[in-house]
Amino acid sequence: MTGYILSRLGQAFLVLWGAFTVTYLILYLLPGDPLSIMLGASGIQPGSLSPQQLDVLRAQYGLDQGVVAHYFSLLGGYLQGDFGRSLADNDPIRQLLFARAAPSLELAGSAVVLSVLAGCGFAYAVSLVTWRPLRQALTRLPALGLSTPVFWTGLLLIQIFAFDLGWFPATGNDGIQSLILPAVTLAIPSGATFAQVLLRSFGDVWREPFIVTALAKGLSRGQVQARHVLRNALLPVFTLIGLQIGNLVFEAVLVETVFARVGVGRLAQEAVLRQDMPVVLAIVTLAAAIFVVINLIVDLLYPVFDPRITRTPRVT
Repeated sequence: MTGYILSRLGQAFLVLWGAFTVTYLILYLLPGDPLSIMLGASGIQPGSLSPQQLDVLRAQYGLDQGVVAHYFSLLGGYLQGDFGRSLADNDPIRQLLFARAAPSLELAGSAVVLSVLAGCGFAYAVSLVTWRPLRQALTRLPALGLSTPVFWTGLLLIQIFAFDLGWFPATGNDGIQSLILPAVTLAIPSGATFAQVLLRSFGDVWREPFIVTALAKGLSRGQVQARHVLRNALLPVFTLIGLQIGNLVFEAVLVETVFARVGVGRLAQEAVLRQDMPVVLAIVTLAAAIFVVINLIVDLLYPVFDPRITRTPRVT
């Protein structure tokens, strides 16, 4: 078990380091002067600044160093929790992230809970249906939710539930009511993914020999489902939870834009439009860290549900 944990920790560190490195190379090895690109996107003409002012800005953002030296300087700061300063307003990036984190965490957390409950609940109910035509029709519904664009779903929900019915506000961060429509919008594709995978997993487990034995003992279909099928079918869903949380981070950019919510997603959009490279690097690294931590937790929970994962076969 110790070796299993250490290997997963090592893999998590490598993924996080790789995400930081690739993002840095993409941002800071673009053709042209990075400082001129960032200043131009922020509405500041580099020609309006004196050479001395440009030198001060380059020193402030570490651009006076070489590419390798700047990379290790940033990496050392990240390891100490220092993400640097934003080019647009010169505020500490860590302060910007903390200010925007709470609304995004509320949205992502609500979407994860809704998607897991709705997707798994739907798959569980469909697997109990015995009439084959109805079951086949229901199994095709998740594909509809998965193929619908997130921004279109958000606009549709706004039109129906905000404008036509007036049940929820269309935009903003004001209270729980303003959170419902964005969370549902974000949860639909993830919930559809959970439903698809769990339905297939249910089908595979139902064909296992031990299910025939359980039915032969006189257990009803519902009892077999609850006692034997569910636990074995849930393993793929745990993997998907980690992956879908990573997807939610990126889809939150669209959802927060559609619903005019102030969060990390909107901050990412603003940073990209302004070519604020330090902020973009910090957001991508933070998203990768969340992705890595969630998947690490999922990997460490796997042996709880299937002890065979940590067992290595003996060579005889």
